[in-house]
Amino acid sequence: MAIRILLLLLFMSFSFSIGASAEVPLKAAFIRDHQLWMKDGDKETQLTKGTYVSNPQWSKDGQFIAYTAGDKSGKNENLFIYDLKKKENYLPYISIETSDYKWSPTSNQLAYNSGGVLNVTKTKNGRPHGFENVSLGVSDFEWFPNGKEFIVSSESNLLPTGWEPVRLFTVPVDANLDSSKIKPFYTVQTNTNDLFAIDAQYFKWSPDGKWVSFLLTPTASWSADSNTLSVLSSVGTDFQVIGKMLGNENWIKWSPTKNQLAFISGEGRFYVENKNVAVADIPLPNKPKEYTPKGYVDLDLEWLSPDEIIVARAKENKAWNEGPVPSMNTALYLININTGEQKQLTFPKNNKIDNFPQVIGSTITWYRTSDKENTGDVWVKDNIGGQEHRWLKNVDMAPTFFYKK
Repeated sequence: MAIRILLLLLFMSFSFSIGASAEVPLKAAFIRDHQLWMKDGDKETQLTKGTYVSNPQWSKDGQFIAYTAGDKSGKNENLFIYDLKKKENYLPYISIETSDYKWSPTSNQLAYNSGGVLNVTKTKNGRPHGFENVSLGVSDFEWFPNGKEFIVSSESNLLPTGWEPVRLFTVPVDANLDSSKIKPFYTVQTNTNDLFAIDAQYFKWSPDGKWVSFLLTPTASWSADSNTLSVLSSVGTDFQVIGKMLGNENWIKWSPTKNQLAFISGEGRFYVENKNVAVADIPLPNKPKEYTPKGYVDLDLEWLSPDEIIVARAKENKAWNEGPVPSMNTALYLININTGEQKQLTFPKNNKIDNFPQVIGSTITWYRTSDKENTGDVWVKDNIGGQEHRWLKNVDMAPTFFYKK
């Protein structure tokens, strides 16, 4: 009897371990031939027709996809929402012109910036519909992790005495243009010699919500070559400069569990050299540690685990100095930031380019294309040691995955 019970317990334990490590079916919104599509597991569904779609974003619970759509020229773009339950596209309001919109981290409320006016959607019949004004004079914004307020930036003005400092504010969701509800959060003192900036963009919160990272950006021409990555504590007291980098939002990634910030450092608008993946402990005790080997550039990144980062890497091209900018044929590499060990993960052939790595659970995905193609394919490894296989064909860009942790 004791042996039978032991065998049963072993069987249950084995079954649980298999179930716990089972693959989670991928679910993604993507764009093919300018139209919005969705793939859930193995099923692909076209969601729009006859328009030009961009920037699909999932709501927190996966019921809605927000996106912009307009005509071929890129004009007449409006904010749309696809409702997965009702299987229909709709306008949350008659006309919303915006390219900057973000779902609440706690509800199905959508915030968007339209011409410097921050707005939030109201709710009608259980879905986002209509809107309320929140604040004027907004350059960029992000939800606080509690879903009750925003951190916003306001672009500096040029005065006869020089540029104003960069100001950040906290704005309650229900501010409704009442300036008495809006509070100063932090003022970044800038100057042309040490830290020059006129705006702050790309706010991202640390996993514990105690720090927010952002880019301090100078005037347009200068910004194309260099911006300042910074962090600020959630109570607006501790400000730190992390390093210089280009204005690529996807090149800034917090660790999934630790207050460590990975980014691609380096100045200069061309990708041919001086682009190095670096990791900074926050708060910053020492200079960020760089991991890119000499003679290479890293041009995208993603955390695989608290100790591992995936990068899109290519050889430097210091010989180039004029003419068309050469393509950088990147492949994916894995870096262990504790041991420094690095190994190549993908081996694209025939001048293919692997970039835009994304990690969903234990699954690794990336976008494979070439400089001569307008579309590409999405490839997948079910785990770090898995066999790669193609998951999506002929898509316009990397997809947006929905993953409920």
